[in-house]
Amino acid sequence: MSDEAETPSGGDAPAEHGPISSLFRSITKVLATLVAIAHTRIELLTTELQEEMHRVAQIMMWSLVALLSAGIGLFLAALVVIFLFWDTHRLAASIAVTSVFFVIALVAALTLRAKVRNRPRMLEGTLAELAKDRQQLQRRL
Repeated sequence: MSDEAETPSGGDAPAEHGPISSLFRSITKVLATLVAIAHTRIELLTTELQEEMHRVAQIMMWSLVALLSAGIGLFLAALVVIFLFWDTHRLAASIAVTSVFFVIALVAALTLRAKVRNRPRMLEGTLAELAKDRQQLQRRL
């Protein structure tokens, strides 16, 4: 009987098994919660990356418009001088045509600058949600 007293009995195993089982359930729940949080954050990250790609495409488009308008303005200014007003008022005509295209280029450049300056911080929503998660975890600890 002394051997039975030294070895764990059947009555002791369920007592040890209960807290360990609860611990594993708690760990499983924590891991499931962490996976769910990570999944939500990754979805938010991909959404924000798509939005950033659209913003970059817009910036590239306006850059192209500005460059093409400036190039066309210069080219047309040269053509006006050469062909149309070679003998009379060539300066006034070339200034008018050039001015129109430079105004278009200026508007495009200002739009581009406004878009670059006013763009939201990259991954702003994801960073805000991660900060909230960190604060909640710190409060619980």
